[in-house]
Amino acid sequence: MRQAGRYLPEYRAARAKAGSFLDLCFAPELATEVTLQPIRRFGFDAAILFSDILVIPRALGRDVRFVEGEGPRLDPIDPAGIADVAARSRESGLVVQELAAVIETVRRVRAELKRETALIGFCGAPWTVATYMVAGQGTSDQAPARLKALSDPEGFAVLIEAVVVASIDYLVAQLEAGADAVQIFDSWSGVLGPEAFRRWSQEPAARITAGVRARVTGARIIGFPKGADRGIAAYAAATEVNAVGLDWSVGLGTIRRETEDRIVLQGNLDPMALVAGGAALDAGVETILSDMEGGRHIFNLGHGIVPQTPIAHVEQLIRRVRG
Repeated sequence: MRQAGRYLPEYRAARAKAGSFLDLCFAPELATEVTLQPIRRFGFDAAILFSDILVIPRALGRDVRFVEGEGPRLDPIDPAGIADVAARSRESGLVVQELAAVIETVRRVRAELKRETALIGFCGAPWTVATYMVAGQGTSDQAPARLKALSDPEGFAVLIEAVVVASIDYLVAQLEAGADAVQIFDSWSGVLGPEAFRRWSQEPAARITAGVRARVTGARIIGFPKGADRGIAAYAAATEVNAVGLDWSVGLGTIRRETEDRIVLQGNLDPMALVAGGAALDAGVETILSDMEGGRHIFNLGHGIVPQTPIAHVEQLIRRVRG
């Protein structure tokens, strides 16, 4: 999960130098620096590209801005806007051209990393990206996007497909620039009912996976349908991802039994356990290691590391896992 962030003083220094958050995302020298900072400090096994899931709407011509203390803001999309992003998604090379700075960051990071350290790229899943495009910001339950999907499923499908097409181009470019694997982040899939999850989360992820592998043979792809709970096994089978990231609300042991070790599982320590440290952190780590002993597992958090995380607690986690 996300490694760079306000818990590292060296990140805060780079962020101040960049100015705005998006300026940092689109400055290859600085984005490379913050991608590498956790590797230099902690020696993790993989670096995670520093960027944001909302670079795709920006590449498709939408105004994306970040308000300090409030988060991302977009102009809520209307039918004309949907038609425009759909047309732009089909323009050959447009998305990669618009995101050339991010792709350059991938190249620079790969050149700086030791061969044994993996580089993970990513994109936002179409459903999650669309929720921000419809509402213009994050909401507690993504009701605006859910309403749009119910009241205008045909129009919403056009928006989802535009993000699918753009995401394929974007992930292929990351892999060709040196990423070892890419991850599809569906941070808001948990607000969907079973049928809506299948249509708006699972099926678009399957189209992305197939589209990427049609152009990059053997591409390694991780899916992260946050909140999918007991739908993980079906998601893994339908999307054919190589690994599934799990949030902290599900038991790894349960999902492992359901998937019968056919797929790599990633996760799923509660980020608050990392903030708490001490016995709570040790207990959380031990539960995960016990559940996944002998299995196919990437130890990770169940969501992004939060700004108030003490550096000493990250060091504690590393000692516990590697010990």
